[in-house]
Amino acid sequence: MPLEARGCERLHRALRECHRRVPADLARASACRHLNSALAQCLVSEVCPDESEAVRSLCASGGTALKRSQCRQAQLDLSVCLASRQRD
Repeated sequence: MPLEARGCERLHRALRECHRRVPADLARASACRHLNSALAQCLVSEVCPDESEAVRSLCASGGTALKRSQCRQAQLDLSVCLASRQRD
């Protein structure tokens, strides 16, 4: 599914523009880092919305042993979801 159909197109466009404006060196990595991260989070949220939300809510803070365990499980579930959607 193309980015335009997903809701992440604005971030993708902004990241492409950042790469166009900033020279290819450490300055680019620094200048475009926030856009790269935001686009990655957007795409993950689009592909695996439930699992992504579970990680966000369960892993936001340390909490109890139970919450940490739930966070680890949510991370594993997200990993499995993403792996199942990778192209061969």
